[in-house]
Amino acid sequence: MTVAAPIAHLGRRYHFAASHRLHCDAYDDARNREVYGKCNHPHGHGHNYTVEVMVSGPVDAVTGMVCDLTVLDAFATEKILTKFDHMNLNTLPEFVNQVPTTENLCIEIYRVFKEGFHAARLDRVRVEETGKNSFEYAE
Repeated sequence: MTVAAPIAHLGRRYHFAASHRLHCDAYDDARNREVYGKCNHPHGHGHNYTVEVMVSGPVDAVTGMVCDLTVLDAFATEKILTKFDHMNLNTLPEFVNQVPTTENLCIEIYRVFKEGFHAARLDRVRVEETGKNSFEYAE
């Protein structure tokens, strides 16, 4: 009888800085200020985001790991950090038709990992915008 490998969860954190302006074209200026407050400032504002990616899978009997961290880090660097770090999120194609809230950013990061990272099962993505605000997405 074969014993199944234990399943473990791995969380990895990444950091990047980006700016955005919360503004909905369907609203007039007054409604945008009412809904988004100071986050609707015409020149935008920035955050130092922390992204946590949680993956899981069987613990490899030889390596003792869920996945190779260098593979995970390389993917995150190429597909997330290079794309978002020091960017104005409003200018990116992903946010042309949606407000670049951190909720939408979290969903977009999840989508990127779900479509392109296959070395382990993607469980969830968490994005911390400030010490008070964090958002999580999982399917």
